[in-house]
Amino acid sequence: MANLEPTVTPTIERSKAGFNDYAERLNGRAAMLGFVALVLFEMATGQAIVTWLGLR
Repeated sequence: MANLEPTVTPTIERSKAGFNDYAERLNGRAAMLGFVALVLFEMATGQAIVTWLGLR
């Protein structure tokens, strides 16, 4: 029987679309930036974002 194992391991680039570590990390960072921006906005204006938008 012949040895059927490949001699070279292929390198496959990981996709940057869909549910993967890259997308989840980027989403988490965007959420943190949004939260910090919201807190800074409320500190600067003295009112909540829903009040400022006229929703309450």
